[in-house]
Amino acid sequence: MPRSVNTVAARAKRKKTLKFAKGYWGRRKNVWTVAKNAIEKGWTYAYRDRRVRKREFRKLWIQRINAGAREEGLTYSQLMGKLKEAKIDLNRKVLADLAMNHPKAFKAVVQKVK
Repeated sequence: MPRSVNTVAARAKRKKTLKFAKGYWGRRKNVWTVAKNAIEKGWTYAYRDRRVRKREFRKLWIQRINAGAREEGLTYSQLMGKLKEAKIDLNRKVLADLAMNHPKAFKAVVQKVK
């Protein structure tokens, strides 16, 4: 009995992969093996960098809070320690937004903990 291969499914799988590679440069967009490798690598980076993005935003927020705190005569660590002592639960994202876009509100928070 001759060997039976499921050509329909195989072709569909390759078409789907090549569809994901749309917009890539050179052979990465139209050669099956190259496209498959490029897509897998891209997905690996995407998975990793979804976590890295969170780290980088936290770093940015800390820098903004530190800049705002230093204008008020405190360092970042002093400010965060005093906020904890005063039981003020504002996360870094909110504090950074206040420091950047609402300096008067940020100043009020700092005065409250001083």
